[in-house]
Amino acid sequence: MKRLASLTLQGLVAVLPVSLTLYLIYWLLLTMESIAGTALRALLPRDWYFTGLGLLSALLLLALVGLLVNAYAIRHLLRLGDTLLSSIPLVKSVHGAIQDVLRAFSIVDKKQADSVVLVELQENMRLIGFVTARHPPGKLRGALGENIVGVYLPMSYQLGGYTVYLPAKNVQRLDISVEEAMRIAVTGGIQSPDSD
Repeated sequence: MKRLASLTLQGLVAVLPVSLTLYLIYWLLLTMESIAGTALRALLPRDWYFTGLGLLSALLLLALVGLLVNAYAIRHLLRLGDTLLSSIPLVKSVHGAIQDVLRAFSIVDKKQADSVVLVELQENMRLIGFVTARHPPGKLRGALGENIVGVYLPMSYQLGGYTVYLPAKNVQRLDISVEEAMRIAVTGGIQSPDSD
């Protein structure tokens, strides 16, 4: 019986990551089709709509938005929208948190390729972190009186972490990709077999 339980657990460990990933992709595509499809059915004649048109339209719309974000007028409108959302009491907390999470994951940008660092908090205790602020606000710099950097230290197995401000000399650059560092930090150092 122990052997059967062990084999079942091994099978679950092998199948679960792939299954959950495929299900998440399926759910995302189905949701996009449902939302965009509902809008298209309301706008188009009944016989023009076919299954998949909503998904195709949603993907094209996202690509168009991505293209337009680079235009000055659209960036200005987005900033106005951010300002409006940031002025509504309860909404600003949620909106700000979502923006912060997205900014934290956008450090994959090549301009910040040296953002993966090793931070020594105590002797012989080091944590992987991500530089989030090379030039923190003036008041913060003035309070500490040093050349400091902001470093985000993610916690394992959850979306959360701490932002610490420490002297730049205490931060050691790591020569690994942001994706690999995030995988190591978030999974508690457990590596997949193909990551060596």
